Amino acid sequence: MNDQVKNWMKQVNESWNRWTNGSLIKGIRITSGVIWNLALLLLIVLLVGGAFVGSVGAGYFASLVDQEPLREEDAMRNSILSYEETSEVYFANNVYLGKIRTDLQRQETKLNEVSPYVLDAVYATEDEYFEVHDGIVPKAIFRGLFQDVTNSDSQTGGSTLTQQLIKNQILTNEVSYERKAKEILLALRIEKFMNKEEILEAYLNIIPYGRNAAGTNIAGIETAAEGIFNVKAKDLTLPQAAFIAGIPQAPFAHTPFTNLGELKPDEGLEPGINRMLTVLYRMKETNYITEDEYNAAIAYDIKKDFRAPEQSIRVRYPFLTDELENQAKQIIAEMLAEKDNIDSTRLEEEAKLNEKYLILADRAMRENGYRIHSTIDKDMYDAHQKVKDNFKEFGPTRSLEVYNSETGENEMKELPVQIGSMLMENSTGRIISFIGGRDHNIEETNHATQAVRQNGSTMKPLLVYGPAIELGYIGAGSPVVDVIPDVMDVSTGKPWPVRNFNPDQELGIIPARQALASSQNLAASRLYMKIKDKNPISFLEKMNFTELHKFDYGASALALGGMTNGVTIQQNTNAYATMANSGQYVPSYMIEKIEDADGDIIFQHKSQSVPVYSPQTAYIVTDMLRDVLSEGTGTRAQSLLKFQSDFAAKTGTTSFANDAWFMGYNPSITLSVWMGYDKEFNLQTSKNGRYLQPGTRANMFWASLMNASYDVNPKLIDSAIEFKAPKGVVSRSFCAISGLAPSNECTRAGLVTSDLFNADTFVPSKADDSFVSSSYVMINNKRYRALPSTPREFVVSGGVGVNKDFIDRMLDNLGGDGSKLFPQNSSFANRVVSEDTFDADGASPGAVSATLSGRTLSWSNSSSSDVVGYRVYSRSSGGNRLLSSVKEAGSNSYQISGPGEYFVVAVDITGKQSPASNTAMIEAPKPEPIPEPTPEPKPKPEPIPEPKPEPKPEPKPEPKPEPKPEPKPEPKPEPKPEPPPVITPPPVVTPPEDEE
Repeated sequence: MNDQVKNWMKQVNESWNRWTNGSLIKGIRITSGVIWNLALLLLIVLLVGGAFVGSVGAGYFASLVDQEPLREEDAMRNSILSYEETSEVYFANNVYLGKIRTDLQRQETKLNEVSPYVLDAVYATEDEYFEVHDGIVPKAIFRGLFQDVTNSDSQTGGSTLTQQLIKNQILTNEVSYERKAKEILLALRIEKFMNKEEILEAYLNIIPYGRNAAGTNIAGIETAAEGIFNVKAKDLTLPQAAFIAGIPQAPFAHTPFTNLGELKPDEGLEPGINRMLTVLYRMKETNYITEDEYNAAIAYDIKKDFRAPEQSIRVRYPFLTDELENQAKQIIAEMLAEKDNIDSTRLEEEAKLNEKYLILADRAMRENGYRIHSTIDKDMYDAHQKVKDNFKEFGPTRSLEVYNSETGENEMKELPVQIGSMLMENSTGRIISFIGGRDHNIEETNHATQAVRQNGSTMKPLLVYGPAIELGYIGAGSPVVDVIPDVMDVSTGKPWPVRNFNPDQELGIIPARQALASSQNLAASRLYMKIKDKNPISFLEKMNFTELHKFDYGASALALGGMTNGVTIQQNTNAYATMANSGQYVPSYMIEKIEDADGDIIFQHKSQSVPVYSPQTAYIVTDMLRDVLSEGTGTRAQSLLKFQSDFAAKTGTTSFANDAWFMGYNPSITLSVWMGYDKEFNLQTSKNGRYLQPGTRANMFWASLMNASYDVNPKLIDSAIEFKAPKGVVSRSFCAISGLAPSNECTRAGLVTSDLFNADTFVPSKADDSFVSSSYVMINNKRYRALPSTPREFVVSGGVGVNKDFIDRMLDNLGGDGSKLFPQNSSFANRVVSEDTFDADGASPGAVSATLSGRTLSWSNSSSSDVVGYRVYSRSSGGNRLLSSVKEAGSNSYQISGPGEYFVVAVDITGKQSPASNTAMIEAPKPEPIPEPTPEPKPKPEPIPEPKPEPKPEPKPEPKPEPKPEPKPEPKPEPKPEPPPVITPPPVVTPPEDEE
C-alpha cells in the first residue's frame, strides 16, 4: 500500500514537471512576473505620488492657515457666543414697545425653547451628519472642492453647521481657499470645546432669516418666528418650521416681506415656498417626518400664516423711540466711561471723549440685547397724541422759503404751529407722557426735550416771586409797583424796555398776588431789580436751567423770561414740579432701568432731591398761582376742565407773541404746554379774525390734555388731596399800600388787609408811616397834593394821603411817575387821595374857547399842563359874577339858566387864572306884537219904507284881522327856537380875584 502510494506520487510529480516545463507555462510565468512587477511599480508610484500630493496639499493647507493664531478655548467661546442681540424698549409697567432701530434685529433664545420641527428641518437640510461628525465631513469637502475645480453649476455645499457658525462668528463671508482652510481648522477645534447642543443653539441664534413684517433685517430663530409668523419659536408648526429653515440658503429671495414690510406678490413668494417644499422632502427622505406628515405639510397654505405687515415702532412712535434711544445711549456711555475709570463729568466737558463713548454705547445698545424700561405710560401717551392730532386751534400754517442743498435751489417749506408738552409726576420726577411735535415727518426736533425757547411770564414765579418770598422781601399780598421806571436799563444802556401787555397800562400799587395772577410785567421787573443783588438766578441753577448765558445775569428782561437762549419744556416742567413738590427739585427722568440680555439690572434710576425753595415759599407761590385759574389769565382753561382739582397755573407769552405757554400743576402731577413756530414768527397772525389769541389757544390745549389724562387715570391726575400749608406759613394783617404793620391812620382809612407770609423770612412788624394830608387836586386825571395857594374849590378832601418819603420808597431807585401809584382804576382809588406834589410851570394858564349849544355852555381844555379846574362867569352891568367852579376831572360843561353873556377861565394848581375866554351870549327874546281885536259886525237894520226910497248906502268892508307876527325863522327842527347866541370878541376885563 505504501509502495503504491509512492508510485502514484512519483507519477504526479513527473506529470507536473512536464506541464510546468512546457513553453506555455513558461510564457505565462514570464508575463505574470512582468505584470506583477509593473503593478508593484505602479503601486510604488501611486504611493509616492499620493504621499507627494498629500504633502503638497498639507503644505498648502498649512500655508493657508499659517497666519491664523492659536485661539484659546475662552476666546473662541466668547467669539461664538457674542452674537449681536437687538435691545428692546418698554413702556412703563413692562408693556412692550418694540426693538430699537438697528440694521439687524436679533433676539436670543435657548435650544429647549425651539420647536423640534425646526431642529429636524435644519438637520435634514443643512447637516445630515451633524450629530456624528467632528466638525467637518471630508467627502463633502472633496465634493465641494471637485465642484469648484470643475466649475460645476450644481453647488451642493459642503459646510457643516459648525463651519457655518465659524464663518459667521469668527471669520467672514469672504470666498477664498484661505478662509475655507481656516474654517475647517477652527471647526475641528471648536468641536473640542463645545458640545453639539451648544453649537446648534448658537447656530440658531446667529443665522440670518431675511426680513420681518416691518421690513427690518432679522437673524435668529426666535426673531424669525415672531417677525414672520407672529409666534414663539417653540410654537412653530411643521410647515412654518420648514419655511423658516429654508430661508438661510437665500435670505432675501426666500423671505416673504419687502424692505418696506409689505408682503410680496405670489410670484415673489414662490421661491420661498418652493424651498419649503424641498425642506419637507428632505425631512421625509431622512425619516424625520412620515409620509402622512409630509403630504399634509405640502398641502398646507402657508400664505395665511404670514404676519400682517406692520409699521416699525419708529414709524408708530418716532419721537418716543428716538428719545428713549438717545437717553439710554447717554446712560450706557456714562457706565462704559465709569468702567474705564473716567469721571462722567469729563463727558460733559470734553466733546471728543463724549463722542467716543456715545459711539461705544450705541454699538453696545444694538448688540447686547438690553431691555430698556421707560417711565412712559402707553395709554397716557397715546391719549395725548390723539388730543394733538384732533386739536383744531393751533393757528395758521406758514410757508417759508428754504435752500435745498441737494437740488441747489430754493423751495417752499410748510411751517405749522408746533406743539410741545410734558406730563410729570411731582414727587418722583417720572415723565409719564410728552408730545414732541405736530409731525415727525415735517420736523424731527423733539420740542419737549430738545427745543430751547424763551419761557415768557412763566419765569416770574421761579425767578421773581418765589425768590422774593424766600429772601424775605414780600408776602403773598404785599404791595408791588406797576409803574414804568424812568431810568435806563443798565444791561442795555437803553430806555427801560419793559411794558405790560397793554403798553399804556400802569396799575400803580397792587398786591403781589394780583400782579402775578394778571401777569403784570412792570411789577415783576421792578421787583426783580430789587432782589437782583441777592442772586436769584441761583434758584434756576439749582433746577438745572442749563442754557443760562452770561448776558442773562444782568438783564432786567430775564424776569419776564427774556433769555439769550431759553429753556426746554422738560426744564420748565421740572421747575414747576419743584413748586408742587414743596420746593424740592427732583430731576426728571424717562429711563427707569436697563437690564442686560440675561435679565440682570445694570442700571436703576435713583432720585436725589435738591432743596430750592422752602416748603413755606413753595406753598405761598402755589396759593398765589391758584388765582391764575380763578381770576387771572388761566380762567379759560379752568372753565373747560371736566373735573375739579387743587390746580395752580401760570401762563406766558414772549415778545411779539412768538411763544405761548401754559404751566399747570396739582399735588400729584405737572402738565406743561408750549406753542410756537420753529422760526420765531408771531402767533397772533389772524385770518379774517378766525384764529384765537395765542394765550387762549394754549389754555384750551392744556385743558384738553388734562381732561384726556383724567380719562386715562383719574386717580393719578386727581389724587383727591390738596396743597396743605406747612408750619411757618402764617396769615398776617398789614397796610395794603405799604406792606407794613397797620397804623391807626391806615385802619381809619380802611386799608388794612391780610395775606400769607413765610414766618421764617418776613412778616410785617414795622408800623406804617405813609399817611399825611388828605387834600389833593386832579390834573389830567391824576391826583396831586394840593398847594397852600391852590383854590379850595378845586381841592378834594376827606380821604387819606401819603407822604413823599413813602412815594420815594415805593418807586425805589428806578423812579417813575409817582402820580400813577394810585390811578383811578386801582383798588385804592376811593381811599388814597393824594400822592405827589405837582411841579407847576409858574405861568398863567392858556385861555380856553367857549361855545353854546342851546343852554349848554362848553369849553375846550386849556393848553397848560397844570390846570386844576375852570371858573364859569356871567357878565352884567353890575359886574362879573362867578356861577360855578368845575374841577379838572369834570365834564367841561355848564348848564346856563337864562339869557346873558358868559365866559370861562382856567385855574392852575398855584391859583393863577387864564385870560377870559370868548363871550358866549344868549339874547333875551323880543316880545311878540299884540294883534288888534277884530270888531264885531253890527246887526243889519230892517228897512223902513220911505216915501222916496233913498239910495242904499254901500256897506263898509269888514276889517280883516291883523295876522299874528310870525317868529323869526330858526334852523329846523327846533319847534320853538330861541334867538341864536351872539358871540362877540371878549372885552378887556380884569379877572375877578381868586376866592378861597
